Amino acid sequence: MKKVPHKLYLTEDQMPKKWYNLRADMKEQPDPMLNPATFKPVKAEELYPVFCKKLAHQEMDSTTRYVDIPEEIQDFYKLYRPSPLIRAYHLEKYLDTPAKIYYKFEGNNTSGSHKLNSAIAQAYYAKEQGLTGLTTETGAGQWGTALAEACSFYNLPLTVYMVKVSYEQKPFRKSVMQTFGADIIPSPSPTTEIGKKILSKDPGTSGSLGCAISEAIEKAVTTEGCRYVLGSVLNQVLLHQSIIGLESKTAMEMLDEYPDIVIGCAGGGSNLGGLIAPFMQDKLLGRKNPRIIAVEPASCPSFTRGRYAYDFCDTGKVTPLAKMYTLGSGFIPSANHAGGLRYHGMSPILSKLYHDGYMEAMAVEQTKVFEAAHLFAKQETILPAPESAHAIKGAIDEALKCRKSGEAKTILFGLTGTGYFDMMAYSSYLEGKMNDIIPNDEELERSFEQLPKIPGIQ
Repeated sequence: MKKVPHKLYLTEDQMPKKWYNLRADMKEQPDPMLNPATFKPVKAEELYPVFCKKLAHQEMDSTTRYVDIPEEIQDFYKLYRPSPLIRAYHLEKYLDTPAKIYYKFEGNNTSGSHKLNSAIAQAYYAKEQGLTGLTTETGAGQWGTALAEACSFYNLPLTVYMVKVSYEQKPFRKSVMQTFGADIIPSPSPTTEIGKKILSKDPGTSGSLGCAISEAIEKAVTTEGCRYVLGSVLNQVLLHQSIIGLESKTAMEMLDEYPDIVIGCAGGGSNLGGLIAPFMQDKLLGRKNPRIIAVEPASCPSFTRGRYAYDFCDTGKVTPLAKMYTLGSGFIPSANHAGGLRYHGMSPILSKLYHDGYMEAMAVEQTKVFEAAHLFAKQETILPAPESAHAIKGAIDEALKCRKSGEAKTILFGLTGTGYFDMMAYSSYLEGKMNDIIPNDEELERSFEQLPKIPGIQ
């Protein structure tokens, strides 16, 4: 039998020309977003003050199975796509496992992550609409960097509210965003009314994505010609990120392979949703039955310890309400948490699939995550982003199960990007200074008590 190559790239002609909308094949749809003032389902036009019009329609579209990728976006994708599907031969050998391990590597662009797949799409639609600026939030910095790249390409001014703890821990992320012309503000900040309110209650807060989202939305809705864009969670983002899974499936078909297990890290859901999309389609339609595993941080465990409930997507409680697994919009992970994936909730699409039993979830302590990252870097020569290392940890665990059982399963995981801007966290791990701070049940219960009370629902 011919040996499978270490690395497989599709040709440009083989790249997907359409995004896949997973909702079109879901037997039960995610519950609709609700207007927080009326508790009625949100209509697309109600989103226009916040989102670009076409993105608002993508957000609401649950019937169109395949959405054409505009040619201009396809051309931009060709700057860094298709991304490689890589066989982890050296990791397999080290683990002494009969499992075959593949990973889809999304780090081959300046942002160092998969985030550019949606950033360029959102910037394109903003420019097409004639908007004159965008705002966003960023946690670990990948999304902010990706959107700065995309906005620079379209000459769109960008304001990024960066979670304060990341702003302080990752100065070079700021420098890259500034290189592309973005304005970076640590969040929460005194530049918005919501930021001032949060700071008055907790002056020493390290911030959260929920805080940064609130500030970015306030800036967008109070600035003429400006809109807000988000890098995860939303239906539109999972749509754009489906290119990851579509490329992966095509590449695996070329190798006459199909994954028994698909693993992705889980924060808000963009990478996970994109990677699993066509494999979940097979599962929903009864064609195949892969195990799909989400791996999240134990310090921000929305899937494994959260509530499936309607909640605000931001701390300032100005967004529509989404039915999702949530820790509460006021939840702030420990400042000690270094691995990204710090959002309080999870994609409504993925939340519904998890709730209905189509996928599994596991939570991992960050010291174990960095242990897996360290091992992977030594065996595969790529320094992974801490977010990606959650998926690596999941893949290693499954491969070791195969060693014990003797089963030669095929494992696919998403390597969302590189960790070159995360060296403070790596140093903390290597110097033995990293520890695990996990919320206790009492802390989570206090957060759950703040979930919105919706007449007739919760």
